[in-house]
Amino acid sequence: MSQSHDTDAPVLFRMPIELRWRDLDAFNHVNNSNFLTYLEETRIRWFASWDGEWVSETNAPLLAAVQLNYRLPIPYPSAVAVELYTQRVGSTSLTIGHRIVSEDGSALYCDGHVVVVWIDRASGRPVPLPAAVLEAIRR
Repeated sequence: MSQSHDTDAPVLFRMPIELRWRDLDAFNHVNNSNFLTYLEETRIRWFASWDGEWVSETNAPLLAAVQLNYRLPIPYPSAVAVELYTQRVGSTSLTIGHRIVSEDGSALYCDGHVVVVWIDRASGRPVPLPAAVLEAIRR
């Protein structure tokens, strides 16, 4: 069973995920909580691939919201990838769309988005997006 994933936004970052046996649940597919781990790992790897500073002693990204639509269970074994794309750019936040798909793109396992807000570590208040963020989404 495959589902299309309609979006006009270009993929900013794509990362293959190696499934582990321990990711499975009693129903012999990837436990839903691991979907969030796959998304988190991909976001951090994307951030780390940027030129420039995205986190510092004074500023840091904070996950403000997560929306996840489970479309299909991920069977084991499977070759999957996480794709990230920009949904919205604010002055202090970035909404990152995400999909977990089969490696060949024929199956959509989940989609949704996260909102990441950059904050001042001392005050907890939002700060403007770092230049590295703006540059990364322009690539």
